[in-house]
Amino acid sequence: MQLANMLTQWRVNRDSHEWVLGTVYKTEGSSYRKPGAMSLIGSGGQQLGLLSGGCLEADIRLNARKVMATGVPISIRYDGDDEDDLAFRLGIGCGGVVYVLLEPVSRENNYQGLSDIHDALTKRQSGLFKQHIPKAGQSSRSAEFILDSALVRHRARSRLEQVEDETWLVSSVTPTPHLLVAGGGIDAQPVVMFAKQLGWEVSVWDPRPANARDEFFHMADARLRCHTDELGPWVSEQSVNAAMIMTHSVPMDAQSLQAIHGRQLDYVGLLGPPHRRQDVLCEAGLVDTAFASFINGPAGFDIGGELPESIALAVIAQCHSAIFGPQSSHND
Repeated sequence: MQLANMLTQWRVNRDSHEWVLGTVYKTEGSSYRKPGAMSLIGSGGQQLGLLSGGCLEADIRLNARKVMATGVPISIRYDGDDEDDLAFRLGIGCGGVVYVLLEPVSRENNYQGLSDIHDALTKRQSGLFKQHIPKAGQSSRSAEFILDSALVRHRARSRLEQVEDETWLVSSVTPTPHLLVAGGGIDAQPVVMFAKQLGWEVSVWDPRPANARDEFFHMADARLRCHTDELGPWVSEQSVNAAMIMTHSVPMDAQSLQAIHGRQLDYVGLLGPPHRRQDVLCEAGLVDTAFASFINGPAGFDIGGELPESIALAVIAQCHSAIFGPQSSHND
């Protein structure tokens, strides 16, 4: 579950239930979730997000109840290689060591900064989330969220920092990916659906009356029919960071590329074979630009897909890799 979606669900009931924030703050060896992974456990039985593949969640919820009762944070160590450890008896498959911090979330501790994070993500802003990791017998300090002065899209790995005699987990908080799908044909539907299932924000642009109809793209966050002159500024204003171009029209594809050119996107996919890619770039006047080499066309990983659903899977996987995988710089 994307952090923004998790906090949106929590925000509605933040004062009507007791809440505990669970965070993976350290791992050794293999683990299903990595440092910085978060989950919210409510007194009404809610759990938003996972801290493992599911094998540790029952024990985490049990310990969360203890935190609700005492108001005191606790740290738990799960060792999948230790035969005497609960994690081993539960059959944790990864075999690594996972350290989890459980801390109360309430108005008194400023909701551990979670409301501030929610507000920032709603405005598509980024920042750093700092959580105090108390030692045994050490009093805990409330977490804090520090807003970035400028939007940072790439989420750096969470890290532990020592400040004097205290340990803090520092995690990057970045907005949910925002994918623009240029083209509202039938084959664009699974692209939009897959992205929405991942919790992304998705907008569909197609000025043609017969395309991007509400009944077929009701799941999209926005449906646009503006001129391409307006599309470029809108992409910047809405912090769009990925685009899939699939209008099935060489001129419209070219106009779409011109609109997003220079917008510093993390991913641009272009539907169609290599010779069509060249036609679109020529039409757009972008053949010899650095941006041209950044465009993924044919879009998607080669998984042998032919039907719209398998092509959409390949496209979204490639887009996900560009946003969340090992980062490589590009200049568009």
